[in-house]
Amino acid sequence: MPRVIFYTAATLNGFLADDQDSLDWLFAAPGGEGGDDDFQRFLDGIGVLVQGSSTYRWVVEHEDLIAHPEKWPAYYGDRPTWVFSRRDQPVVPGADVRFASGDVREMWPAIRDSAGGRDVWVVGGGDLAGQFDDAGLLDEIRVSIAPATLPSGKPLLPRRIGADRLTLTGVRQMGAFAELSYSVAHPTE
Repeated sequence: MPRVIFYTAATLNGFLADDQDSLDWLFAAPGGEGGDDDFQRFLDGIGVLVQGSSTYRWVVEHEDLIAHPEKWPAYYGDRPTWVFSRRDQPVVPGADVRFASGDVREMWPAIRDSAGGRDVWVVGGGDLAGQFDDAGLLDEIRVSIAPATLPSGKPLLPRRIGADRLTLTGVRQMGAFAELSYSVAHPTE
């Protein structure tokens, strides 16, 4: 059974993106482009990616992926990517992008099967990661805290997940970033 991992970066005060869904703050931080050896090991264990429409659209527009689809593999490789959206989204030519809407529980069998026995990376956003937790599917949260703050924006994870369900499993420094890893106990019914 693949694990579902929410791996993301957030500001010191807990925002994933600014009010316009931009991640420019992240790429302005030293080391914000990521890509260290630990991240590569993480990526090697990932079979499928899942993201919300705002995350997907920002990457597509920021990197001009419709005009330059050859940049897609630098972000996601040849892994399938599921995008949860209620509205039409641009399709990156040649990329294995699958669109879904509705409850993550209903889509879980297809997502799990497309992972090919490897883990599922919830790229963002925080509400989508929260929906995986609501469904009892979220297994791990890994967040890199950036040396930046925003006055407002999209929260890291807009859900209440108590200390009784979170166990700190790792802390490390990555340049100017601090990475925290937590295992997530599934809620009991």
